[in-house]
Amino acid sequence: MLTQAMANDFGQLVQLDDSDSGEGNRDSKIVSEKRLLGMDTVSLAARMLEIGEPAWRGPQLAEALYRQRIAEINDITTLPKLLRQKLIDQGWEVGRPRIAQVFQSVDGTERYLVQSPGNGLDLQTVETVWMPEGDEGESGDGTEPVDPDQELKAGEKKKWDRATICVSSQVGCAVNCQFCLTAKLGLQRNLTHGEIAGQVIAVLDRHGIEVGRDRVNLVFMGMGEPFLNYDSFMGAVRILVEEVGLSPQRMTVSTSGIVPGIERFALEPAEVRPKLAISLNAPNDKIREALMPINRKWPIAAVIDAVRGVKLRSRERITFEYVLLGGVTDQAEHAVEVARLVRRSGLPAKVNLIAWNPGPGIAYSMPLHEDVEKFRGTLAGEGIPTYVRRARGRDIYAACGQLKRTVEG
Repeated sequence: MLTQAMANDFGQLVQLDDSDSGEGNRDSKIVSEKRLLGMDTVSLAARMLEIGEPAWRGPQLAEALYRQRIAEINDITTLPKLLRQKLIDQGWEVGRPRIAQVFQSVDGTERYLVQSPGNGLDLQTVETVWMPEGDEGESGDGTEPVDPDQELKAGEKKKWDRATICVSSQVGCAVNCQFCLTAKLGLQRNLTHGEIAGQVIAVLDRHGIEVGRDRVNLVFMGMGEPFLNYDSFMGAVRILVEEVGLSPQRMTVSTSGIVPGIERFALEPAEVRPKLAISLNAPNDKIREALMPINRKWPIAAVIDAVRGVKLRSRERITFEYVLLGGVTDQAEHAVEVARLVRRSGLPAKVNLIAWNPGPGIAYSMPLHEDVEKFRGTLAGEGIPTYVRRARGRDIYAACGQLKRTVEG
């Protein structure tokens, strides 16, 4: 299996150097030309001045878009009717993505096919996932599977104390991890920062979330590699923090190891920087290169060296995400290697273990429960804080590594 995965299929990986880790994709600029969502208060004020309106209309627009979560210009009643019509006549729209299709799991998880307004390239959907009570990856605790007695009846709403939204940054993905269904799509296009933030706003609206009161975490771990669409990803983060009012300390971004992106990320101010997770998924370069072709460009040592440049907040840890593939990465000797790797990094870190979630056309096996527990116990015995992420929404292809816009049962 590993030999087959070593095939030199590296064609779709975006080649980055230190000067190019941003959007680099004209598609993301084309689709955002006449959309208000994605502009911050300052940009909205400037736009109002350009059309002969006072600058203070900008904050009114921002309040309507991001706090009141209004989806149509005509519904922004804080603006005069004549101004609303002027914006419409000039071709402007709010531009919030809509939830086109919903898939509901027995555990309360919802997977959404999210579609941007417009036509052409916009008709490609992207996936977003809602997990009431989360998957325990954010807080790093909890290893129990979902209790089957807690399954929801048709149409029943599950009560929750906290929730996690899993957000996509690209349509498809170029990184080509061998165990991930999203890789089957290849990279179709980058999302704009308005489209990335818009996924979150649409889900917050669907569930009536009160920002500042309800506990909601964001994980940028959906479709795509965020650091291969860096400018749009961080643009979305700034909108979500500064305009929507979400805390960056309740956000986590996962990267496969894009070193120039990590280096840019290290320069972001703490007040807008999410927490960082590294998709490690293998105990050494040889196995990782077979599973994740990106490792040929940036091996483990280069990734860890870049991560050392990130100035962490008090009590903040780097998360190493590790997918357990049956018979491939889940053995006790692999755990010993991972423990040694984490210790030698010198980073304040924890390890989140993820039992591989199956998908059609991917020839790996789920790890045995006893192997997962032995792996966790080995790491813990080596002094590494280790947690097992709960599988959420596996029955609807919403779990980690399953996002491929699947619509059939």
